Amino acid sequence: MGKNLEITEKLQKYINDFGLKLNPIQQEIIDYNNTLGDVKRLQVAQSQCHFLHLIIKISNIKNVLEIGTFTGLSALSIALALPDEGKLIALDKNEDTNKVATDFFKKAKQDHKIQTIIKPALESLDDLKNSKFDMIFIDADKMNYKEYYERSLDLLNKNSLIVIDNVLWHGEVVDEANNDKYTLNIRKFNTYVSQDKRVEQIIVPLGDGMTVCRVL
Repeated sequence: MGKNLEITEKLQKYINDFGLKLNPIQQEIIDYNNTLGDVKRLQVAQSQCHFLHLIIKISNIKNVLEIGTFTGLSALSIALALPDEGKLIALDKNEDTNKVATDFFKKAKQDHKIQTIIKPALESLDDLKNSKFDMIFIDADKMNYKEYYERSLDLLNKNSLIVIDNVLWHGEVVDEANNDKYTLNIRKFNTYVSQDKRVEQIIVPLGDGMTVCRVL
């Protein structure tokens, strides 16, 4: 059986050089986040941006919900892939990073597709309980992942997608000596989703690991 190739920095540069090019504003967000210190880890990887772009395009997705926006890289990646009549609702509780994100959305001329809601995501999900989406992207506080997942299932039709970030948790999910609350919670969440008969799911080893679920 073949095994996954280790992606070195040099190989990643090669992939970036020969793969889908970033929009200039996507690159601006990455450059901005690189000035933020350790908190830049909240940003999705470039490979994840391209993956989101691809699945939106091939699945004819038009309505997306994002739970956790940070400075807007994933949201902008989603919006750029959506058709002009597409819609993204982006949930985040941080007013400061949301202002940064919306400025980038305007600069990229994608703000007409994106509605941001600033308050705790669980409250926003209650407000959206009568809405339906083609895809939901979860990348928020890890301790609430199961609750976000369950509420997302109520907002999706058959064959819709849930994409969840950070499911490999820096590789710590397989470190049996690591039992901090976040690692334990991600392990429990991954077990829960893998046993859920309402979806079929795969884990894609991009960035910090993404679970992609198709609603059955």
